[in-house]
Amino acid sequence: MSAVSQSSRPAISRRFRLQWEPAQNAHVLLYPEGMVKLNTSASEILKRCDGVRSIAEIVADLEQAFNRTGLADDVDAFVVMAMQQGWVELHT
Repeated sequence: MSAVSQSSRPAISRRFRLQWEPAQNAHVLLYPEGMVKLNTSASEILKRCDGVRSIAEIVADLEQAFNRTGLADDVDAFVVMAMQQGWVELHT
């Protein structure tokens, strides 16, 4: 069972800004007190968290983009962790 509804639409919190940081050679989440360096998987998920796409649509897009299947549990787990960190908010 999914920890979040597949119809929920995650969006990056307004307190954070996702951007590519050349000095880190990675995407980062910037916030007033600092930044979070993201790994490739996290950045690919967060790039799709626009408040428009549902979690199911994000999973489908990632599976198509990376020619993989079975990513739903990993995406769900990441979204739950990102919500706990305050990085994303869910829209229903």
